[in-house]
Amino acid sequence: EEWCFYTFDYFILYEFDAYIIVSFVNATLVLSIGETVEEVTDSGFLGTTPTLSCSLLGEDALVQVYPDGIRHIRADKRVNEWKTPGKKTIVRCAVNQRQVVIALTGGELVYFEMDPSGQLNEYTERKEMSADVVCMSLANVPPGEQRSRFLAVGLVDNTVRIISLDPSDCLQPLSMQALPAQPESLCIVEMGGVQKQDELGEKGTIGFLYLNIGLQNGVLLRTVLDPVTGDLSDTRTRYLGSRPVKLFRVRMQAQDAVLAMSSRSWLSYSYQSRFHLTPLSYETLEYASGFASEQCPEGIVAISTNTLRILALEKLGAIFNQVAFPLQYTPRKFVIHPETNNLILIETDHNAYTEATKAQRKQQMAEEMVEAAGEDERELAAEMAAAFLNENLPEAIFGAPKAGSGQWASLVRMINPIQGNTLDLVQLEQNEAAFSVAVCRFSNGGDDWYVLVGVARDMILNPRSVGGGYIYTYRLVGGGDKLEFLHKVSVTGNDLILYVFDISFKKSLLFLFLQHVPNLVTGIHTIGQRVIVSDVQESLFWVRYRRNENQLIIFADDTYPRWVTTACLLDYDTMAAADKFGNICIVRLPPNTSDDVDEDPTGNKALWDRGLLNGASQKVEVSSTLITQLSHRSRKDLWHRAGLTTCSSLFLSVWLVLRLLFSLRTLRDLHPKTFGRSPHSNLFLKPQQQILSSCQRSLCAD
Repeated sequence: EEWCFYTFDYFILYEFDAYIIVSFVNATLVLSIGETVEEVTDSGFLGTTPTLSCSLLGEDALVQVYPDGIRHIRADKRVNEWKTPGKKTIVRCAVNQRQVVIALTGGELVYFEMDPSGQLNEYTERKEMSADVVCMSLANVPPGEQRSRFLAVGLVDNTVRIISLDPSDCLQPLSMQALPAQPESLCIVEMGGVQKQDELGEKGTIGFLYLNIGLQNGVLLRTVLDPVTGDLSDTRTRYLGSRPVKLFRVRMQAQDAVLAMSSRSWLSYSYQSRFHLTPLSYETLEYASGFASEQCPEGIVAISTNTLRILALEKLGAIFNQVAFPLQYTPRKFVIHPETNNLILIETDHNAYTEATKAQRKQQMAEEMVEAAGEDERELAAEMAAAFLNENLPEAIFGAPKAGSGQWASLVRMINPIQGNTLDLVQLEQNEAAFSVAVCRFSNGGDDWYVLVGVARDMILNPRSVGGGYIYTYRLVGGGDKLEFLHKVSVTGNDLILYVFDISFKKSLLFLFLQHVPNLVTGIHTIGQRVIVSDVQESLFWVRYRRNENQLIIFADDTYPRWVTTACLLDYDTMAAADKFGNICIVRLPPNTSDDVDEDPTGNKALWDRGLLNGASQKVEVSSTLITQLSHRSRKDLWHRAGLTTCSSLFLSVWLVLRLLFSLRTLRDLHPKTFGRSPHSNLFLKPQQQILSSCQRSLCAD
């Protein structure tokens, strides 16, 4: 059932809302806000009809706009009612503290304004629009003013008109903006200003007027509304979702904000002198209104799936909504199970003990305490050892014991990302460090999902060495919430080799490997028969897996030595890569390469074996590069490298000049007549002058 609602104060001096008005298709429900929320029957509202809009009018009056008229409810419960003429009905309306504008059937606008005595008066003239009205909006009355000067009207002909409400040119059009789609809702707000208090003591915000336009195609437009002429300019566009955009005015940080609802809800607000348009981390909302109470002074009351909800927005200015879940070790990588969306993480710490090793070390220390005690103190030492074994100090407060260099602890954890609870946890053995994880299916594995974990054994960081490695294989069981260990396969300790595996029920099968990765593999991405490998110093390599011949062939690489830390596959020919210096680049295979590598026309793999620039036969193209701000350490590294390059160039230049001078002196000594001294030549200067002049020229050239 379709329904909407409104909230407002009963008196203007009240700080919090007094009523919640819930409008159904054929009825209106009035709820009073107090210690409890109760239904009110003597509020003066007409309950047998839907309510299009309602608001506090003046200081102590209420106004209800319904399809057949307007009810002006005074503080003493007197009701003044205005009825629509003939068979016309009110289709749209806009209301603020002192003004009411309605749109009748056929596009006719009727304007009402409250006079100083509190009476709501109709303006003598009416305005006929060129098309049917689909939405309207009025701004709040500015502090110290009698009225809002502008009315925004959205028409079915994909236009928005700005209408003047000034008494000198009331209901006259001022400006128009054409839209790419039909408007769904409008909202005029004043944002980005500072708080100001007028002569009467009323507080308000003086800022810039913005007209927010929600379209039926899910696009939000924000346009600057000139406060003097009413012109529209500087339109900004943002796609919000697949559903029509509904706009609602709310309060955030004592300023007006806009709540936009599409297939996802967004909040447009000003925070610390900056505009933000942030999606809400909440389910889809259908209707909303600002809400203020003692417990929630800047809240939102909203409808979601036929339930009434009161929300409070937190962490304004934050780009992401984040929730922290504690882990045991440092998280290295994670993958997502496609069916359950559970996270499978690998956690690895250096200089750490596993839980089993901690228990062994603790037991060993307790035994040493007893053995070190004398015969007279043996009983006391046993009691102290028992107390030591039973004592459990929280590592979050006291810290974990340090195992020393070359000691590693790792585990595999499955976690529910919504609730944050751990579904399964697998502890690895001491000195086994997990560095890679993948979730996949195998051709002979049916519909089961498998988790593969790459583990290094006895790893030393500097100088880098490993005692070997394993690939652990787990099957996801129990609806994808549990890890069942199948087997592990041992691999060589060389980290420059790319392997290809398949799986059987008893073990993983090693098919082939590639030894042309120059330094260290930092990432592997696959699409079709292609494998894209990232290296720690030599950028990306495009590898083709030829299944019939059971071969891995590098057919393309990059010309720039990027220190790749992570990469992302964009499409069949395009990769995005980020390096350790803060740069992000997009590299792509040339158009002719995409067809050439699929099948070798020579039949003898000459296309890949010929090579180019000491690398693969074909090179990728750099589509774009984003250079982010470097950290202090990266800047020092770059300046150090640049300084070494400059010093090397200077040294080489001086060395070449000295060699040249030495050669010329030798020729002059051997052939004094041919290479005589000339008064017009400065070729043979004194050695000190020669070196100084050559260095000056070299420095100027550099």
